[in-house]
Amino acid sequence: MPALATWHDSARFALALMFAFTGIAHFNRMKRDLVRMVPAVFPQPLLLVYFTGILELMGAAGLLLPRFRLLAGICLIALLIAMFPANVNAAIKGTTLAGKPATALWLRTPMQVLFIGLLWWSTHS
Repeated sequence: MPALATWHDSARFALALMFAFTGIAHFNRMKRDLVRMVPAVFPQPLLLVYFTGILELMGAAGLLLPRFRLLAGICLIALLIAMFPANVNAAIKGTTLAGKPATALWLRTPMQVLFIGLLWWSTHS
């Protein structure tokens, strides 16, 4: 079966690409912006940014490997839920990312639901 032969394959590939790009951002100049997103209640925000970046990269790879696809989807869903407070914090505080305002909650919340739904749909087929 060729890559991207189905909608499920295409969605998984797109999600893997998205998580690879966002994961890489945890290790480049964007990491400083991501640190500012972390709610103050969490200690060592830079360590959390590195840790979640590694998880995103591992999840991206897992989505592309049939043996790990289901586990990667479940873990990435959990990660999106766990990281959502950082998105809320960024929106409330007016944190900027690469000089632009963080995504407003009225848009970020349905985006989060969409990503979670696509992860579930594309890994449970």
